[in-house]
Amino acid sequence: MKKLKYMFAALAASFTALFPLAACASVSEEECISGSPQSEDSSLRPSEERLGQPSIDTSASDEAESASGVGETEDGSLPPEPVAVSYISVSAAGVNIRSGAGVGYSVRGSADRNSVYALCDTVGDWYRTGYLNGDGYISRKYCTVVDMPTSGDERIEAVIAEGTKLLGTPYVYGAVRLHDGGGRLNKSFTADKFDCSSLMQYIFYKGAGELLDVNTRTQIFQGVTVSKAELRRGDLMFFTNDSRRNNSGTERVGHVALYLGGNYILHTASDYARIEEISPKRWSYFIQGQRIL
Repeated sequence: MKKLKYMFAALAASFTALFPLAACASVSEEECISGSPQSEDSSLRPSEERLGQPSIDTSASDEAESASGVGETEDGSLPPEPVAVSYISVSAAGVNIRSGAGVGYSVRGSADRNSVYALCDTVGDWYRTGYLNGDGYISRKYCTVVDMPTSGDERIEAVIAEGTKLLGTPYVYGAVRLHDGGGRLNKSFTADKFDCSSLMQYIFYKGAGELLDVNTRTQIFQGVTVSKAELRRGDLMFFTNDSRRNNSGTERVGHVALYLGGNYILHTASDYARIEEISPKRWSYFIQGQRIL
């Protein structure tokens, strides 16, 4: 009888020890699924925090991982927390972009419905964003905040940040390049107009010190080629267009854009620099991606 008593006591202790570990594992798994960033090919998602800063609750996950050891790297440290970059999507047409946070400030331009801008700061009822290589302010009542996962690479994010400063900058075919492809700067360059390839050259140089060539048909040979399925945030995307689609070789190449993830690109084409969703027609013109960083 004494032996049986001790056996039951030992079994009870084992179950008591097991239950907390099982509970920890379930919390960790749940937090990981709900708190992880979306994949590169998923859509922009509404931010849980309307003030433009990512809202990521990792307390339960961290507690569970520290107790069970799940999610640790080889050296025993926890992996970096998921991070998101916040953007604003304009919900109405012709919304004023002002020079300051208030209706008393001058109008610098206007935003189209569904146009997307970086969320740099919140000032009262206004969002500060990059516009025409300076600051622009858009009323919060006309905006929805959306988050996009970062690349985790500081250089890629710096390149993208340079691009978001220039949103709204006019498109001019054959615009003067920042440099000649080898790093020799052009004295006549000004950052007030770009075409697609000069914009990419400028932001990669300013953001990461990378030298891109002077047009799409030479830039397409730089970096590592990636397919549509392999595209990641920060990759260049090359397309043909209506006038070049029947050409062969590099003469098919007519446009370049920067992939942001979530089916969005930053580029300039025919009007001004913008962030927009890739349309089915543009996808039909896709040639290949090139990974520079």
